[in-house]
Amino acid sequence: MATTEKDAVTGRYTTGHEWDGIKELNTPLPRWWVYVFYATIVWSIGYWVVYPAWPSLTGYTKGLWNWSARGDLVTEMATVQAGKQVWNARFDGASLSDIVKDRELLTYAIAGGRTVFAENCAPCHGSGGAGAFGYPTLADDEWIWGGTLDDIHQTIAYGVRNANEESRQGEMPRFGTDQILDAQQIGAVADYVVSLSKGASDAAAAKAGETLFAENCSSCHGERGEGMAALGAPALDNAIWLYKGGKDAIAAQIANPRHGSMPAWSERLDATTIKQLAVYVHSLGGGK
Repeated sequence: MATTEKDAVTGRYTTGHEWDGIKELNTPLPRWWVYVFYATIVWSIGYWVVYPAWPSLTGYTKGLWNWSARGDLVTEMATVQAGKQVWNARFDGASLSDIVKDRELLTYAIAGGRTVFAENCAPCHGSGGAGAFGYPTLADDEWIWGGTLDDIHQTIAYGVRNANEESRQGEMPRFGTDQILDAQQIGAVADYVVSLSKGASDAAAAKAGETLFAENCSSCHGERGEGMAALGAPALDNAIWLYKGGKDAIAAQIANPRHGSMPAWSERLDATTIKQLAVYVHSLGGGK
């Protein structure tokens, strides 16, 4: 049975526990610490009563104050929306061309558009519209479907190659898969397309490809590969490529083309936000 005794060095009583000659002192907690601990217990009970705390099968206890962080957020967002109504009424009543001429509305549009772009568009088009493989750059002056304010607004609102009836539609024939051209002819057209952007190509093959291009491709891409925004046919006379340049990549696209798609953002975002996005994208540097 453990016995307690007074320690000769410290003057404190021991607990009676001893290990290898080492005795444990009976040192109680400081009174202030004990009182603080009791206070936290009282506080926790009060918290359970006042705030939402305990889950149940159908919900949770609401607390005497019926407070919640979600409720605070709803109230805060309602306040923000109320503050934006004055701006939105002025913004919604202005045309796109009027907005870019009004410094205040332009600033408002770009600020809102930048935030929405980062949340919805940057995953594909990159930060600041830098673009990525298969996703067009929005910060240059090359536009597949046109780069005016109205063109950009139309593309954002209704998208490209989706189920929306207003979406932009356009597909390139599968010249190889559907046996419209054979492999040699496709290679010749690829050589010619490479030559349009001053790339290195086989001159004889490019000459033969020029005729094939005029017969099969110029109706969409233009006589000199300048492109046609109305059909979504990109320009081929520069070094800007949605996928990859070079003869092999171009030949693969001619044989069995890839077609990207874009959602109709008008099905997800309101009209004000679509206008803000259009103005922001137009401001990135390549808008016409």
